[in-house]
Amino acid sequence: MRTRLRKWSLLLGAAAVLALPLTAWAQLSTFDLEKALNAESHVGNLTGHAKDAAAPYRRYCVGCHGTLGDGEGENAAWMEAPLYQKPRNFQLGVFKCRSTPTGTLPADQDLYDAITRGFDRSNMPQWNTLTKQERTDLVAWVKHFSPRFATEKPGTPITIPPEPEVTAERIKAGRDVFARVQCWKCHGVQGMANGPSASFMTGLDGTPMPSFADNIKPEEAWDLVFYLRTFMSQKSKEKELAKQLALKPVDPNAPVGQQ
Repeated sequence: MRTRLRKWSLLLGAAAVLALPLTAWAQLSTFDLEKALNAESHVGNLTGHAKDAAAPYRRYCVGCHGTLGDGEGENAAWMEAPLYQKPRNFQLGVFKCRSTPTGTLPADQDLYDAITRGFDRSNMPQWNTLTKQERTDLVAWVKHFSPRFATEKPGTPITIPPEPEVTAERIKAGRDVFARVQCWKCHGVQGMANGPSASFMTGLDGTPMPSFADNIKPEEAWDLVFYLRTFMSQKSKEKELAKQLALKPVDPNAPVGQQ
């Protein structure tokens, strides 16, 4: 009897685990979305209304993001990594670019900025040709796709200290941070995305890219930024200083702390 009960418990547990993804990924219907058309956004002194963005979304966005905002528009079939990234599934309420802590919802300003700037090396263009009101309305429309926005508040934006002056010492310190938190495992020792774990690295929230807010101090984050700029093809003060230092790439085979 005890053995049977144990097996039954295991089966129930397995069923519960299997059911979780189905619930999390349950797609919303047009009926569900119509109930959320009262969604609003607030960007500066503008208030956006989801219902006012139906026409702009249909004209500019539906081809990629789909009628239901699930990233399954008719153009999505032609977008395959690594050349093209799949369109964002708005229903999940998970966004890579945020000023808020990982795992939290973005601020309305974050979504507005994403629409305005677009995304480099993707099919998402800049939409700064739209008026500020149209973009603010589109933020509300994006929000209406995910029930998370109806039950959760955006995270508190992370405070970013002012950018300090770049120095040779800070670049060397940034290299040490790059080695210590093992950025090279995904991004490669020269930032070419060819590290041993690169096949699993696809970005930020909703991806294997973790937050380092608890592992890197604010001043160390700037050091890391300065070091990463040495990988860029454009001319920069950081590249010149790295050249003067004869700075070598991180050595993955060196003992920890001596890379």
